[in-house]
Amino acid sequence: MKRHKQWLLKQKRIKGASCISPPSSTFFHFSSYFQFSIIDHSLGDLSLAHNPTMANLDAAIEQLLNVEKQMRLAGDVAGTRKAATDILQLCFDARAWKTLNDQIVVLSKRRGQLKQAVTAMVQQAMQYIDETPDVETRIELIKTLNSVSAGKIYVEIERARLIKKLAKIKEEQGHIAEAADLMQEIAVETFGAMAKTEKIAFILEQVRLCLDREDYVRAQILSRKISPRVFVADTSKEKKKPKEGDNVVEEAPADIPSLLELKQIYYELMIRYYSHNNDYLEICRCYKSIYEIPSVKENLAKWTPILRKICWYLVLAPHDPMQSSLLNSTLEDKNLSEIPNFKLLLKQLITMEVIQWTALWDTYKNDFENEKASGESFGEKAAEDLKQRIIEHNILVVSKYYARITLKRLAELLCLSVQEAEKHLSDMVVSKALVAKIDRPMGIVCFQTAKDSNDILNSWAANLDKLLDLVEKSCHQIHKETMVHKAALKV
Repeated sequence: MKRHKQWLLKQKRIKGASCISPPSSTFFHFSSYFQFSIIDHSLGDLSLAHNPTMANLDAAIEQLLNVEKQMRLAGDVAGTRKAATDILQLCFDARAWKTLNDQIVVLSKRRGQLKQAVTAMVQQAMQYIDETPDVETRIELIKTLNSVSAGKIYVEIERARLIKKLAKIKEEQGHIAEAADLMQEIAVETFGAMAKTEKIAFILEQVRLCLDREDYVRAQILSRKISPRVFVADTSKEKKKPKEGDNVVEEAPADIPSLLELKQIYYELMIRYYSHNNDYLEICRCYKSIYEIPSVKENLAKWTPILRKICWYLVLAPHDPMQSSLLNSTLEDKNLSEIPNFKLLLKQLITMEVIQWTALWDTYKNDFENEKASGESFGEKAAEDLKQRIIEHNILVVSKYYARITLKRLAELLCLSVQEAEKHLSDMVVSKALVAKIDRPMGIVCFQTAKDSNDILNSWAANLDKLLDLVEKSCHQIHKETMVHKAALKV
C-alpha cells in the first residue's frame, strides 16, 4: 500500500501525469481506489473553502479531468461516471454556470467517451435547471444539454424532456409559434423506453400548442397519433416482466397525469379543434366520451353541465344515422331525468310532429344564452344553426305525412315565407337528406320518389298477390258460412 501511495505522489509532481501508465498492470485496481479518494478529497477541500476562487475551481477541475481520462482509457464505467458527475457538482456548488456549460460540452466530446457517463452527466445536469438564477442562464443550460444529447438514442428521453421545458419557457415569454416548432421536432411515438402516459402527454402538448397558434391542419395530424382505444386501461392484465434483451420502459415522472386524466385532456383539445369547423356531431361525441369517465360520471356537479352540452350539440347536429343513434342512447340515460327540460327537448326531436320555432326559442332561449356564455364551444352561428335544424326536422315530418303539398301550405307549417321554405327545401334536396320535386308554376311539392319500370312492375305484382289473397280468403269465408248454414238446416 505504501508503494502505491509513493507512485501516485510521483505522478502528481510530473507534468502530464495523465499520459504516464502505471508501472505494472497489477497495481491498476488499487490506483482506481486511490483516484476515487482523490475525487472525494478534492470535493472536500472545495466545500471547506469559504469563498473558493476561480483558480481553485479550475485546479480542481483539471485534477478531476486527469482522473476521468485515466478511468475512460481503462474502460472503468463507474469511475468515469463518478469523475464526470463530480466535475459538474463542483461547478454547481461554485455557481459557475458558464464553466458548467463548457465542461458538459468538453466531457461529452472526449474521445471514446462512455455512454453511461454521458447519460449520468445529462441526468445530473437536468437537476440543476430549476436552480438557475435567471431565465437566460436556464435557457443556456437547456440548449447546452440539448446539443449534447442530440443524435444520441440512449438519451432521447432526456432530450424530449429538455425540449418540453424549453418550449414551456418560450410559451411563458409569449413565443407560442417558436414553442410549437420546438415541440414538433421530437417524435416521441418512436421512443420505446418512454412510458405510455408520458408519450401521450407529450403529444397532447404538441396538439395544444398547434391549436394555440391556430395551426389546425398540423393539430389534426398530431392528434391522429393517439388512438382513442389507448385510453381503455385493462387492469386485469398483470404487467409481464421484461425478457432479456427487451427495452426496459422507464417510469413516468410524477408530474405526468394519469391515463384517465389524459383522456379528458385529449377530448377537450379535440373539442377545440372541432369547434373551429362547427362539427357539432364530433363535439357531441367528445363530450360523450368525457361523460363516460368514472370520475366525471360519479360527480353530479361535473356530469350535469356535460350532459347539457351533449343535449345541445345533439340538437345542433345535422340529421343522420349516427346522430339518431346518439339521440336514442342519450334518451335512455337515467341521469337525463335530473334535467327534465332537456329530456323534453330531445323527445320533441324523435317525435314525428312539427315543432313551432317561436315557442321552442321562448322556452330555451335563456338556457341557450347561458350555455353560450359559460364556454367558448358555441360558435357565432349556433343560434342560426339551431333554427336550421328545427326547420329541417319539420320538413322531414311533413315529408312523412304528405305525398304532395303546396308551397304555401308548407311555408305555413314551417312558419316561414314561401321563398325561405323553398330555399330550405332545396338545400335538403341538394344535401340528399330528402327526395322531393318542386313544380314552381303550380307551386306544388312532390315528395314521392320517381320509380323505374322494374319498380312499377314489382309494385303491380305485389298488388295482384294481395288481391288474390283477399279473393281466396273471401271464398273460404263464404264456403265456411255455407257449410254452417246447411248443417243448421239439417238439424
